[in-house]
Amino acid sequence: MAAALRVLSRAGLHRSPGPLRRGFRASPPAAVQVTVRDALNQALDEELERDERVFLLGEEVAQYDGAYKISRGLWKKYGDKRIIDTPISEAGLRPICEFMTFNFSMQAIDQVINSAAKTYYMSSGMVSVPVVFRGPNGTSAGVGAQHSQCFAAWYGHCPGLKVVSPWSSEDARGLLKSAIRDDNPVVMLEHELMYGVPFEMSEETQSKDFLVPIGKAKIERPGTHITLVSHSRPVGHCLEAAAVLAKEGVECEVINLRTIRPMDVETIEASIMKTNNLVTVEGGWPQFGVGAEICARIMEGPAFNYLDAPAVRVTGADVPMPYAKILEENCIPQVKDIIFAVKKTLNI
Repeated sequence: MAAALRVLSRAGLHRSPGPLRRGFRASPPAAVQVTVRDALNQALDEELERDERVFLLGEEVAQYDGAYKISRGLWKKYGDKRIIDTPISEAGLRPICEFMTFNFSMQAIDQVINSAAKTYYMSSGMVSVPVVFRGPNGTSAGVGAQHSQCFAAWYGHCPGLKVVSPWSSEDARGLLKSAIRDDNPVVMLEHELMYGVPFEMSEETQSKDFLVPIGKAKIERPGTHITLVSHSRPVGHCLEAAAVLAKEGVECEVINLRTIRPMDVETIEASIMKTNNLVTVEGGWPQFGVGAEICARIMEGPAFNYLDAPAVRVTGADVPMPYAKILEENCIPQVKDIIFAVKKTLNI
C-alpha cells in the first residue's frame, strides 16, 4: 500500500486525507512552451498521419528538412512519396506547398490565382481544390527588398482563396490543421522571425483534435479605451504597447485577426462599440492594405457611429525595404509607433 501511495504521489494523484479533501484528485496538467516552428511541425506530422492523401512538397522540404526546418524529420518518417522536393503536379490529393518565402510565390501567382482560386467557382462547385500554400511572409532581417514583403493584401484581395496569418504557436498549429482539412485553397502566411519564438500551449491546444477555425479572430487582451487590430508578428508589438499604456491608465483591447480572408469584422465591430476607438497595425505597405480594408468595413457598417475619433493605421513605410539595419527598423512598425498612434487617437 505504501509503495502504491508513493507512485500516486509522484504522479500528482494522491492528496493527504483531511476534512475538505476526500479521495483522489488529479493535478491540472501544466502548460508547456512550444515554438511556432515546432507547432507547425507537429500539425504537419499529425495531419500526414491522419490522412494518407496529405503530402508536402516544395523547395528543400524533404532531405534538407525545409529551409526553416518546419518539415524536420517528416521525410525520414513518411518517405519520398509523401515529402517531395518537386513542383505540384498531382490531382485528387491534398498537397501542402511550401514556399521558401512568399516573395517567391510570385513565380506561381498564375497557378494560385487563375487556377486554384477560381476552379471551384468556374466548375459550379463540382471541382474543389484542397491545397495549402504556406511559408514565411513579411519582413525578415537584413535580406533586402526582394525578401521582405507582406502578401496579406495581395492574396486577401482574391475571391476563392482563404488566407490565414498566425501569430502564436497556438495559431500556427490550429490554423495549419484547419487549412489542411479545408476543401478550398488556403494561403498560410507565416512569419520567419516568429519561427523560433516559444509560446505557452495548454494541453487542450496540443490535442490532435485542436483546430483554430478559419475566419475567427481572437481577443488577446481585453480593454475598454481603444481597439488595436493586427495580425502576424505585429500582434506581439500591440501587446507590448498595451502593457506600456496600461501603466498610464489606458486599457487597449488587442485583436489578433488570425484570418485575413474571410475577415472577422463582427469581432472588430463589437470591440469598437465598446471602446469607441480604433487603430490598425500591420507590417505591409499602407496603400490598399489590410488596415485600409478594416477601416473601410467599419466606415460602411454600424460601428462607424460609435467612433469618437477617426481610425488610425500603423503600417510599414511606403517604400521597398532598405537593406541597412537602421533604415529597415524605421520601415517596420515599432512599439513606440503604436503608442504614438493610440495617444494621437485618444488626444492625450
